[in-house]
Amino acid sequence: MNPTYLGTALITGASSGIGAVYAERLARRGYDLVLVARNRERLAALASRITTETRRNVELLVADLGEKGGVASVEAKLKDDATITLLVNNAGVGTHTPLVESDVDAMSRMIDLNVTALTRLTYAAVPGFLSRGKGEIINISSIVALAPEVLNGVYGGSKAYVLAFSQSLQHELGAKGIRVQAVLPGATATDFWQTGGLPLEHLDKAIVMSAENMVDAALVGFDRGELVTIPSLHDGDKWEAFEGARRAMSNLLSSNAPAPRYAQAR
Repeated sequence: MNPTYLGTALITGASSGIGAVYAERLARRGYDLVLVARNRERLAALASRITTETRRNVELLVADLGEKGGVASVEAKLKDDATITLLVNNAGVGTHTPLVESDVDAMSRMIDLNVTALTRLTYAAVPGFLSRGKGEIINISSIVALAPEVLNGVYGGSKAYVLAFSQSLQHELGAKGIRVQAVLPGATATDFWQTGGLPLEHLDKAIVMSAENMVDAALVGFDRGELVTIPSLHDGDKWEAFEGARRAMSNLLSSNAPAPRYAQAR
């Protein structure tokens, strides 16, 4: 028995790792797919397997989201295809190299992909979602959004942006039929580490989650309507306390007078 058709999910960074797992899982749930990545061969192999196993329609969109032309082609798809009901902003790049040892041009390219491309694709999708009265966005952030000291500072900053952007989007659009989820994975068994120059086998196995387990957990959070999902955090009360403290403080952050602790000594 085929699952109920849920529309089309557009997934960036879909050729491997987290993006490929999302593609498989979402197809089994009843989504047709638009798979976005640079590697046509990998995309085609994944699409063939998913089509065979699920009978869902799978469209390939080969694009480099680190380039303006690549972003523009995906923006056009999001604007023109009214069947798209879910955007998964997964494409991203990172590094474990310390900030002062990193090439500034590489850091700029990281911002272009992790921040600018994600923002532009979201802006492309949201007007159509609003006009249709429904739509969902999954943004892949990282635990470094909460713990920027763990890895490279530009990477942490870019993922903190994704978290803040997602929270603001949900605040603005939640009452208009749009649902947003930010997923904060910890260390995940993907090409991320090898690409960054740190082989996966050099990491403590106790902190590394499989991409399959990460996505499955994230989708449980998605089904529960979570705005922020942290698959590796076993004690959910810690996040609730953190977020509760942030919200309680947010109304106290702007005042017409400096806090007394900053008064100059007389």
